[in-house]
Amino acid sequence: MSNKISIRGGKPLKGEIHISGAKNAALAIIPAAALVKGVCRLENIPNIVDVMIQLDIIRGFGADVRFLNPTTVEIDCTHIGCQHPDYDLMRRLRASYYFIGAMLGRVHKAEVAMPGGCNFGGVRPIDLHMKGFEALGAEVSIKEGGFVCAEARDGLSGKNIFLDVVSVGATMNIMLAAVMAEGQTVIENAAKEPHIVDLANFLNSMGADVMGAGTDIIKIRGVKELHGGTYSIIPDQIEAGTYMAAVTATGGELLIKNIIPRHLECIGVKLEEMGAEIEYFDDSVRVSRYGELHRTNIKTLPYPGFPTDMQPQLAVALCMADGASVITEGVWEARYLYVDELAKMGAAIHVDGKVAVVDGVGKLTGAPVKATDLRAGAAMVIAGLAATGETVIDGIVNIERGYEDIVGKLRAVGADISYVTDNDPVTLKAV
Repeated sequence: MSNKISIRGGKPLKGEIHISGAKNAALAIIPAAALVKGVCRLENIPNIVDVMIQLDIIRGFGADVRFLNPTTVEIDCTHIGCQHPDYDLMRRLRASYYFIGAMLGRVHKAEVAMPGGCNFGGVRPIDLHMKGFEALGAEVSIKEGGFVCAEARDGLSGKNIFLDVVSVGATMNIMLAAVMAEGQTVIENAAKEPHIVDLANFLNSMGADVMGAGTDIIKIRGVKELHGGTYSIIPDQIEAGTYMAAVTATGGELLIKNIIPRHLECIGVKLEEMGAEIEYFDDSVRVSRYGELHRTNIKTLPYPGFPTDMQPQLAVALCMADGASVITEGVWEARYLYVDELAKMGAAIHVDGKVAVVDGVGKLTGAPVKATDLRAGAAMVIAGLAATGETVIDGIVNIERGYEDIVGKLRAVGADISYVTDNDPVTLKAV
């Protein structure tokens, strides 16, 4: 079994890359299928570790899951119930918490292990989720052993819910609980990310009544039941942005296909400031960079601001830009665990709280590094592509959590990249 990625860098990227379905949308839509007494056919499912875990979890609740092809899955939740899926499985995935909202909506009771996922050096609480569930009429507690228990003995009733902090997870989880609640639920200060809109579109296609997704006020009129149907998941904004950042860092030209251009504008603006040339089409974008890289400043913000999930990838390109760039992390308290790994490759990044100053060093040098989390792993891949010499990345399970066939896609556009075990290249099929 392959457990590392080897990259011999310094080669410009050139060619076409096809973007997979959105990880963050799929991880909410799969639990949403639990609300449907029937069969949901999901198309454009990304073939990644996190999605496979989420499908295993919904199987544990009693769903029948069947792949029709590598990107299309049927989920039949006709006989879903209050079973308890594997604890360790749920602990591996932060998005497992969406089953709290979904099961509350379906059977008015949920018991879910406290979520796992990436560790950004700080606590990622679900207080806002619990506040929303309680407002809808559920009793919520955390039991010994790390289980979140929620129950609405008298059913759920719509309420006005104001989120103290813009939260993607809380917005989506409350949506799931509210779609079959009695009356109307209004979520104020809601998050606006593309995957929230995609979840609302999925729910509406199955018979829900959700309005305002993509704005800061979402209104949900409860319905009696949801019906089955077919839905295609949107392309992955962050996967596309990662390859945009990669070609900016390495030089060359990529045509990135199966994208929604407006989702990438917040990323493209910064890459253009750094020296990339970007041309948008109906469902693709061409990114090229042949000149020098320039410094810029970045502040991550909730959508439509610059996404926190793209911060590590752009930091790599800024390492090779002229002058000093300033990154301000405006979403998570600590998301700079990748800095020590980049330092092994010659990067000069100085972190003070939420602010990182990136001094351009002109070039990076290959070294053994580790993928400390999903997006940090993507940053290590980009660093390896741009560096001179060989980079070997350990902890690649973190990368496989969110990127489908990243080695194959990069190899097809000119990268010298392979999976290795004990320093010997091998072939690894997509999960």
